[in-house]
Amino acid sequence: MSERIELSPELEENLVAYAKKAMENAYAPYSNFKVGAALLTADGNIYMGCNIENSSYGATNCAERTAIFKAVSEGHRKFYAIAIVGGKNGEITGICQPCGICRQVMSEFCDENFIVLLGHQNGYKKYTLEELFPLTFHLL
Repeated sequence: MSERIELSPELEENLVAYAKKAMENAYAPYSNFKVGAALLTADGNIYMGCNIENSSYGATNCAERTAIFKAVSEGHRKFYAIAIVGGKNGEITGICQPCGICRQVMSEFCDENFIVLLGHQNGYKKYTLEELFPLTFHLL
């Protein structure tokens, strides 16, 4: 088990705010469900991502994976936290949980203590990756 990282409430709130900003760029003409994510790297960088839909639904990419893939493509491999927000027509009314594919991608790059902040209309809820995805699949 790895060391648990603690983030300040201000940093957590900033990540949620970045996720809301990222949601504004979502391309969701089919579902109208817009999602934004903000990923914190170990060295303090923040990568934002939004969902990008496609008329061939299988080619759609989630906000969480967009943020992670952007960071990985820039050479980052260690992450501390991600904030996720989403809602129909860009209106946040409840929490937007990561899908199973995104949880699996998180488990590829993040340890069990990775922080997942799920924003909602009144703030956010905080989880660890282990709480959201307790039985991860790994080849190694």
